[in-house]
Amino acid sequence: MTRILVPTDFSDNAFEAIRYAMLVFKDVECTLYLLNTFTPPVYHTEYLLSHPAQYGLGDLYQQNSMDQLDKLKRRLENQYRNPNHKITVHSVFNTLLDEISKTVETQNIDLIVMGTKGATGAQEILFGTNTVHVIKKAKCPVIAVPPKYAFEAPREILFPTDYEIAYTKEKIDPLLAIATQHNSRINVMHVRTGYDLNEAQDRHKAQLNKLLGQRGIFHEVPDNEIIAAVNEFQRNTVINLLVMVQNKHTFLERLFIEPVIKKIGFHVTTPFMVIPQL
Repeated sequence: MTRILVPTDFSDNAFEAIRYAMLVFKDVECTLYLLNTFTPPVYHTEYLLSHPAQYGLGDLYQQNSMDQLDKLKRRLENQYRNPNHKITVHSVFNTLLDEISKTVETQNIDLIVMGTKGATGAQEILFGTNTVHVIKKAKCPVIAVPPKYAFEAPREILFPTDYEIAYTKEKIDPLLAIATQHNSRINVMHVRTGYDLNEAQDRHKAQLNKLLGQRGIFHEVPDNEIIAAVNEFQRNTVINLLVMVQNKHTFLERLFIEPVIKKIGFHVTTPFMVIPQL
């Protein structure tokens, strides 16, 4: 059974992420863990010096969190009746990142699905802070779903790579599971740098080709900045899911921290899956 963790702050974007998980895995036996964390604001100095339960604040916030989770669970069960899915709810007094890390470990989570922005996300921000931290720290794959995303089955997948890392079945399995379920085509995109692939890159490409089999289509695109190349590819080909492996060679770090990204105009309009470096 696939175990999917879906954090929620009860925003529209968070609901879209839950909906995406339920539709992508509609034919898969899943347990979906709806997680809401709460950290009550500090109104009194005493709150810092003692347990919140002493003042009843923790109980009040947890009751509100549980009420909203139960309401959300009923809505999902009514709208998306599916005998393959079991929904459980978790309300915890903790920071989101710490609780996600803990839940991934204790519940053997296979995948995290979350929105790219919360209820107060500014349009000019590529990803919300929580999403960035989760992607960087998670020990399982993460799918970030953009706001107002009209669901499309992930039949066309874009997989940018520089062939700098070895590909194993364990690493690619989360991608293959989705591709197999939806009969997807995986577009492997390599941006030419003006140099031939070295021996290690050739070996890694061969590994990937063998793992993907007939689902993989390999593209060599002209020398370009990787973000511009992704943009250009998506303008010419309908892509339903963008997938990358997290490692020091990818552009993910630059994607999250460089202001120049805004000038380049990289906009996440499709779900973005990041597979951790195992």
